[in-house]
Amino acid sequence: MRRSPWIPMLAALITAGVASAPGSAQDAQEERAEAARRALRNAATFYRTRVASHGGYVYYYSEDLRQRWGEGEATADQIWVQPPGTPTVGLAYLRAYSATANRYYLDTAKEAADALMHGQLRSGGWTNSVDFDPQGARVAQYRNGKGRGRNTSSLDDGITQSALQLLMRVDEALEPKDARIHQAAQVALDALLQAQYANGAFPQGWTGAVPRQPVVPASYPTYDWRTEGRVKNYWDMYTLNDGLAGTVFETLKTAAEVYKDGRYKAAAARLGDFLILAQMPEPQPAWAQQYGYSMHPIWARRFEPPAITGWESQDAIETLMKVHELTGDRKYLEPIPRALAYLRRSRLPDGRMARYYELKTNRPLYMTRTGGEYTPTYDDANLPDHYGWKQPSRLDRLEADYNTLNGGGRRRSPSKSVPELEREVRKIISGLDAEGRWVSTYSGQRLTGQPKLKMGERFIGSDVFSRNVELLADYIIAARRR
Repeated sequence: MRRSPWIPMLAALITAGVASAPGSAQDAQEERAEAARRALRNAATFYRTRVASHGGYVYYYSEDLRQRWGEGEATADQIWVQPPGTPTVGLAYLRAYSATANRYYLDTAKEAADALMHGQLRSGGWTNSVDFDPQGARVAQYRNGKGRGRNTSSLDDGITQSALQLLMRVDEALEPKDARIHQAAQVALDALLQAQYANGAFPQGWTGAVPRQPVVPASYPTYDWRTEGRVKNYWDMYTLNDGLAGTVFETLKTAAEVYKDGRYKAAAARLGDFLILAQMPEPQPAWAQQYGYSMHPIWARRFEPPAITGWESQDAIETLMKVHELTGDRKYLEPIPRALAYLRRSRLPDGRMARYYELKTNRPLYMTRTGGEYTPTYDDANLPDHYGWKQPSRLDRLEADYNTLNGGGRRRSPSKSVPELEREVRKIISGLDAEGRWVSTYSGQRLTGQPKLKMGERFIGSDVFSRNVELLADYIIAARRR
């Protein structure tokens, strides 16, 4: 990889206590911050001028930028909404703007917001991609009238949530204000509120206001879950899949902060009410991934059985704590101790959590696949590799946070010290090439969207770009406060 002559110099400047010329410690610190600012500008310029398409982004790019991948290969007219696509990159630009006050980054974030507005659906939210070609394979029924086809707004994998986060934060930052961005955010928020069920739950997707359903607590089905109770349109019903509760809560909290509108805080509280209702009774007082209107756990995809889930249960616990912090109501803490105790006794021998635990027996539940058919099994020896059947345990941190809140304290967001950030920033700057790129090498790691990369193939990732930009920005901010 060819590196620009200034990169070794910038990396050297970041080393603690080293300055290019005699002077005070404050002078040395400013030089190190300036090195970070220059790296930030070079990386952002490359991504804005060489990588962006219609102002938006996909997940990954070949080193020569001739191939682009989201969920599958993408055309030059397609951008991705699902993280780590366009909203993730746009929010990184906003972080750079907050660190530097340089309008360049705000303008670039606004371009990403404009790209998302093109793909806002008539139903108010977004699907996982935007196709600027009216005849493209991924075009949908856009609110601007330039699309056709599907009109299902999605909360899966943080799609609508991340788009809304970017639009709201750009709307907050822009002076003068942009009426189009403000209106797009309001339309999406109104649609999100209409997608919340009476019990506080949200579906995986919606096309309009959800139907009214009775409010009942969760319970175990009396039928055989393996053969009965399947529904085709599970996405219309109550879901916690892939951390939906946490991402929707953060979206509602942001809306309350930006627009000072009590409706969003109330909706966040109702989401907490649903989590209380959705906690299963003993012997498994945790949460399922998907519920039917009767509040029994139900099937979703063929490899997602009705079961207790180790991953979403941890997200439910964390979200309940966040609702408590927002509202001050202790009722949102009440379900947590028994859920933590259950999850601790359910950990696998290696300390991780199974994605699924069979209803009532609590045996870790997996799937085998033959062709396109999936079969439930208790054996983890031959698992399909497209799904996270085992997940990390966050129980120690969750329990510590609960104890803090239960004792009347406040949780603190984990933050890195300036020396810690300096060490990371040295690596980030050293890895930046002459064109302003961070180039990765594929070594078999799991990637969002599972692009078809060969071992050893070099590629550019929006996840790496966004993470590095935010770390550079965090360092600049931390150095300023030091």
